[in-house]
Amino acid sequence: MGIKIAGAPCCWGVDDPKNPFLPPWERVLQEASQAGYKGIELGPYGYIPMDIERVQAELSKNNLTIIAGTIFDDLVSESNLDNLLNQVDDICSLITKLPPSPQEKGQRFSTPYLVLIDWGHEERDFAAGHPDKAKRLSEQDWNNMMAHIRALAERAWKTYGVRPVIHPHAGGHIEFEDEIQKLLQDIPYETAGLCLDTGHLYYSKMDPEKWLKEHASRLDYIHFKDIDLEVYEQVMGEKIRFFDACARGVMCPIGQGIIDYDSIYALLKKINYHGYITIEQERDPRNADTSLRDVKQSIDYLTSVGY
Repeated sequence: MGIKIAGAPCCWGVDDPKNPFLPPWERVLQEASQAGYKGIELGPYGYIPMDIERVQAELSKNNLTIIAGTIFDDLVSESNLDNLLNQVDDICSLITKLPPSPQEKGQRFSTPYLVLIDWGHEERDFAAGHPDKAKRLSEQDWNNMMAHIRALAERAWKTYGVRPVIHPHAGGHIEFEDEIQKLLQDIPYETAGLCLDTGHLYYSKMDPEKWLKEHASRLDYIHFKDIDLEVYEQVMGEKIRFFDACARGVMCPIGQGIIDYDSIYALLKKINYHGYITIEQERDPRNADTSLRDVKQSIDYLTSVGY
């Protein structure tokens, strides 16, 4: 089983590029390398600069490659489509000029990927993790989002050869079981793959192991998180935004939470998954001083159970 473990800037609290407390991107790459990563995601658009020479120099210095770029934005509003397409061009122009990561035998598509995440809707942010309370999109708005995803996916693949993958995300309009099932009906695998995230699945009342198993044929990429059950049960009883829950510590190092990574390892062998798994642990960036420690604990745990 050819599995490579990668990282993401969100482990350092990097989710909103406008957050004034973000650590320098050069420090994130340095600590990712110190933790033992060979690959890392680009992070949210606007964090790592779209400057090929600067980025390449830092990646080379830290022996890292870019595994994926991310569009983390409103995929619903028609008025945002031009902005989204510009992001595809900027991100894919950068990541395709950087040295690629080796493709594992059996890996369906080579990295880097373009991860598509719907985000930026206050009413859904406060309903994250609550399938019974969250308001669903109208049919027209849903169809708009699907059309936008097709347009972004087509631009990434046909223009740049970058495989698009769709990431269901707590607090967005592709979060819950019914929404993911509808997505899979509306967007064929030929158009875009699936990036399932164990932490988001659990946060949103789904069984990660079951979903990885049932949708193995659509699975191009995986994110690993773990959840502190005590904090999770607290925040589920409050009206709270998703990233405020993360700032409270709902996401913990892999192996210290409720998700069974021994069983998931056995499942990944069974479904013959090859390729990249990215560790994530969202947090308040003001707590980034403990990021290297936590990331190292996650890597060490996964290594200890066979990954």
